[in-house]
Amino acid sequence: MDEDGQMIVLIIGYVLLALLVTTLVVGISSVYLEHKRLLSLADAASLAAAGSYTLGDVDTARGSPSASLDSERVRNVANDFITRTPASRRFDDLAVTSGTGTPDGSTAVVVLRAAVHPPVVNFLVPDGISIEATSTARSRLTR
Repeated sequence: MDEDGQMIVLIIGYVLLALLVTTLVVGISSVYLEHKRLLSLADAASLAAAGSYTLGDVDTARGSPSASLDSERVRNVANDFITRTPASRRFDDLAVTSGTGTPDGSTAVVVLRAAVHPPVVNFLVPDGISIEATSTARSRLTR
């Protein structure tokens, strides 16, 4: 039996499988890294929003004023931070979502959404892959 032609088909099949796996790993890694970058931007925005507190009521037990946050102010500060920072230019369709605000008046929650365009397989997902990152920061006054 002549098996010379069958070996070439097997080699081509393994090469195609290796290329497919490599492309998949590159795409997943790209989305993962962009998510980490978006999370870092959300961390910075939530820290800026947490610093936008106003002085609240005086705590009678400690005798010191508390930090008070407003949801609208947190959204505005996060939006302003995103528009001013150069790091936001690297993301497509970057937006501060409706989940941004403060649930308890002392914690700033910032939720960012962006689109990622993975290399090589970009033609399969022309609109990109939507990613979301949530970060929280708390305002607290200490002596």
